[in-house]
Amino acid sequence: MRDRAATGSPGATSQTANGQTATGQTANGQSATGPAVTRQTGTADPAPLPPAPGAEQHVALDFANSELTSRAGRLDLLATPDAATRWLIERELAPDDAVLYEYCAGRLRELRAQLRVLLAARIDGTPPPFEAVRTVNTALTTAPAASLLHWDEAQGPYRAPAHPADRVAEHAMAAIAADAAELLTGPDGERLAACSATPCNRFLVRTHAARHWCSVRCGDRVRAARAYARRTQQAKTAGE
Repeated sequence: MRDRAATGSPGATSQTANGQTATGQTANGQSATGPAVTRQTGTADPAPLPPAPGAEQHVALDFANSELTSRAGRLDLLATPDAATRWLIERELAPDDAVLYEYCAGRLRELRAQLRVLLAARIDGTPPPFEAVRTVNTALTTAPAASLLHWDEAQGPYRAPAHPADRVAEHAMAAIAADAAELLTGPDGERLAACSATPCNRFLVRTHAARHWCSVRCGDRVRAARAYARRTQQAKTAGE
């Protein structure tokens, strides 16, 4: 779901919940289109990864994958307030003039961490911690997730969010949480998986039963590693 947030203002920020940064049990993300990179080391991948299967249909999955661990290191697309603002605007979850501060960026990272816990629990078939469920439910109820219907004589029917301009973060979090609830309880929840290509840690919705990685690049890496292991074993056996 990708409802566009209307009317925002520079300095828009949030007034509730805590802004503690958390990493969750597993960290996921996509490649960056901007400078939101933290603690990136090693040789960079040749090009940004495409969205994982299901991420274009579910903004919650895209959100969970906004932190990526790869051979190049860790990449966090919500690492700074500017990066978090850009991420929301690009997905039409905030108006073009929105500005978030570290408090709100921290709250987004906290929601992401707890969402990742829920996705991992859904995949493993185990009950998640109460805190993870509570965090998503809080996001669902703090602000309306949908733009409401309005009507006036000059403009006729139109939709606009019910939240004030200083609750851009809450509106975005509500939309993400609503999509997360739909993903976890809907048919795509049965097809959730974690990419099996080490060290990638993105989630995906499997397009077929045999799919175990989030991109062609990760699949190629898995196949190359298997081929290398076979050649090594064959060479070892031949030398005995």
